[in-house]
Amino acid sequence: MSVDASFEDGAERPLNLGALDTDDLKVISALVQDAVFPVTEMKYDRKARRFALLINRFRWEDKGAGRHAPERVQAVLAFDTVLGVATQGVSREDKDMVLSLLTVEWEAGEAPAGKLVLTLAGDGAIRLECEALDVTLKDVTRPYKAPSRKAPHHDG
Repeated sequence: MSVDASFEDGAERPLNLGALDTDDLKVISALVQDAVFPVTEMKYDRKARRFALLINRFRWEDKGAGRHAPERVQAVLAFDTVLGVATQGVSREDKDMVLSLLTVEWEAGEAPAGKLVLTLAGDGAIRLECEALDVTLKDVTRPYKAPSRKAPHHDG
């Protein structure tokens, strides 16, 4: 019998998490909140049915934040079983565009199919038509000091 990982299990180690249900997805969504990525770091491999982002995520799970400046880490956020991708408010032609990820949510369809909706700051969104919910988050670099030296903050 396996035991689900908790938010605290990330501690100071690189994350490598998967989500196959909405409870798991909530954890990943919380960990990627306020991640930023250039529009050039989005890739859809239609043949492999995989959509992936190379993101710079804020390390919300960092227990050492009181000992050092806030940190970010590069991570791959991958979505499998993707049948199609649609975007709103995202221009692939603007190579300098940097997007900020707010949430990742699942909209169930005829089981096990559904849509993953990635909500972006500034009214942007990415919608992934999926056969099933299958998401992976994997840190791929060592943490680095957040350029702003601050944790993201949301008014309201």
